[in-house]
Amino acid sequence: MLTNTSYTFQENSILGALSAAELDSLAPHLELVTLLHSEVLFEDNDMLQYAYFPVTATVSLLCCLEDGSCVEVAMVGNEGIIGISVVLGNNAKTLTQAITKIEGQAYRISVRELKNILARSGGRRAGTLKKLLLRYAQTLFVQVSQATACNRRHALEQQLCTWLLSCFDRGNSSNLSITQELIAYILGVRRESITVIAKKLQEEGMINYSRGQIQLKCREKLEIHACECYGIVKNESDRWVIDAKAA
Repeated sequence: MLTNTSYTFQENSILGALSAAELDSLAPHLELVTLLHSEVLFEDNDMLQYAYFPVTATVSLLCCLEDGSCVEVAMVGNEGIIGISVVLGNNAKTLTQAITKIEGQAYRISVRELKNILARSGGRRAGTLKKLLLRYAQTLFVQVSQATACNRRHALEQQLCTWLLSCFDRGNSSNLSITQELIAYILGVRRESITVIAKKLQEEGMINYSRGQIQLKCREKLEIHACECYGIVKNESDRWVIDAKAA
């Protein structure tokens, strides 16, 4: 969905780190769109049509199996790009399903235009975009690696606490609009399991949950109950943002 709401390119870490020359070449091809709640941007193994630079939206990247089950392997907010396969040499074929979990805005560009711009880039300054995308791919790899270990070794309560903290961080808010059904789908578990854990977290004063609205009440308690993966991924994400600003 197109939107007329005004945002600046600087609100996305990648776009905000570009040189004036690269941003001038990229800007005419960027359109501000609204990513709707639960909107599927692409399925796994699709040919990628658009790449997205989130501004206020947050998107889950999911690995999907033949039986229809899925599990999140990474999430992308305004620190990154959705469609990193554009620079990974696989002819822009998607590696995951992408679904919006926090509704909001993003800048969209056609893959054809983005590939043309990357192909024309050269030199130390003009090549900033490609360097940023490759550096961000490293950050995504850390997320995917940690998610693999987390899904295998950590209890669901720890995973949910880590996941909620990551959502709050990317949304820059203490409120999250999301249903238990979508959380269960993203984490690859039964809805009833999410219900039980959410009730426990609420009883212990970490969150308030009502009618698809989750409010953060005590970050310290939630961090204590989260697994080590939260700190590892957050540190890498913070390091990436610093690197982007220094590009």
